[in-house]
This record gives sequence, structure tokens and C-alpha cells, in this order.
Amino acid sequence: MPKFVNILQKPAYFEQALFLYKKSCKFMDDDYAKNGCSSYDYFSKLVLRTQPFFYVFLENEKVIGLAYLDNLIGDSKRIHSAELSTCFDRKFWGDYTKICSIIFIRFCFDVIGLTKIKALVYPENFRVKGLLEFAGFKKEALLKDETLRNNKLQDIEIYSCRKVEK
Repeated sequence: MPKFVNILQKPAYFEQALFLYKKSCKFMDDDYAKNGCSSYDYFSKLVLRTQPFFYVFLENEKVIGLAYLDNLIGDSKRIHSAELSTCFDRKFWGDYTKICSIIFIRFCFDVIGLTKIKALVYPENFRVKGLLEFAGFKKEALLKDETLRNNKLQDIEIYSCRKVEK
């Protein structure tokens, strides 16, 4: 069963998470992400900015993935929605990431109390779009020329899922 923990509860995992981020950032970030910062500084600021909602996934005490919530909407009593970003080591893509996504999304709804989760995806990222659809996300919008990536205009698709009321 996948295990995940808040990275600040286990700071020893920071370097492993940073290494995974460095391997994957070219698939996640646009040209504006680092804004002149080193990968270490950018990642450190990202972890602090998204606390307490930055988690690492572990397999035998090794970081194999990370997930964080950003751009929260709500107030001090309740968070209504958030934007989810994830990254997994390529060795764990497939069924394992599907299981992790279902467990983490359930955690976001049942423990954190979110009503809606959003994910922003580059249109050519079919693997992530398939994973999101498997987890119950639906495409909501296409933002044309939303950002720059590799110095070219880049579209972004928005996917979301909502908590199913019992």
C-alpha cells in the first residue's frame, strides 16, 4: 500500500524529493517557474509556500513521488479547492501511480476537506491526462497561449474533480 508523509515531518527526504523534482521539472514547469533561482532555492521555496500540503510518496523509505496542493481557495476554517501537482519516478508509472492517485485524492477530500481539486496539464502530456481521467477528473477548459514554455506559446488544459457527496 502506498505511503505518503508531509515532507516537513520527514526533512531527511528533502534531498531525494529535490532529485526527483530536478529530473521531472522540464515536464512540469514553464519558462517563468524558477525566475532566476537555482533548482534548490526554487524547490525550497515551493515546499515552504505549499505547507502544510507538500507530501512525498515512499517505497521502502525511498522517495518515489511527490504531490503538493497550491493556489488554495477558501478561508481559515475551510479550504474549498486547490490545484494539485504530482511527480513520480518513471519506474513507478502505471498501476502504482493509479493507486497512489486514488488514495491521495481520497485523502484530499476526506481528511483535508477539499470540495474540488484542479490540475493544470500541458495538452501533449497524455500520460498525466489518462491518469487524471482514471482518477475521476474531467477536462473543464483549454487556456490558449497561457504561458511560455521553451520560449514558445503554450496552451494549458484544466482538469478537475469534485467530492462526491454521500
